[in-house]
Amino acid sequence: MNRPQILKNTEAFVKETLKNAEGGHDWFHIQRVWNNAKLIAKSEDADLFIVELGALLHDIADSKFHNGDESVGPKVASTFLQKEQVDPEVIDHVVKIIENVSFKGGNIQQEFNSIELEIVQDADRLDALGAIGIARTFNYGGFKARALYDPEIKPELNMSKEEYKASTAPTINHFYEKLLLLKDRMNTKTGKEIAQKRHEFMELYLEQFYAEWNGKV
Repeated sequence: MNRPQILKNTEAFVKETLKNAEGGHDWFHIQRVWNNAKLIAKSEDADLFIVELGALLHDIADSKFHNGDESVGPKVASTFLQKEQVDPEVIDHVVKIIENVSFKGGNIQQEFNSIELEIVQDADRLDALGAIGIARTFNYGGFKARALYDPEIKPELNMSKEEYKASTAPTINHFYEKLLLLKDRMNTKTGKEIAQKRHEFMELYLEQFYAEWNGKV
């Protein structure tokens, strides 16, 4: 396999496929996750080619934008990689990363694990934290026409996978139902260190949000 050329072709394919995507799940999200993954991989014993392909293709067809169908992304990625004549075992590994990378709410146990998945998962989760994580959350909330906040609607911390996917709760609830949980679900040392800083920033943001909401500042 000509790995540099395959990565170059994959980058071009993802850019074209996601050119009209929602702002929190567009090419720039992929690029940030890709960069995060390469950074984390420097401290891990992993196959960088699989890490990079997994990062580039992890959101090629996010189920949120395909009526909840989680099979679309793996199929699109597999078809593309086959055309690129990528080795079958690499394709299988990348598909498993795509199938298992996402946070699905509740206490869902993923069915596959590898250091490459752990790296891509951490890289993706980091982009849901900190300043960018906050921006992406409100961008998606606006995209779905959700309320910013409603004190009467409390976060649901024990949702099933189906309930999590179907939720229409205010955007602030998403901090408690996902974002603030990610710090303790990171896999790698580098991921945990970066997540801690971004987590603390989000806590400060929420303090300011509630103070402003209640007219205290």
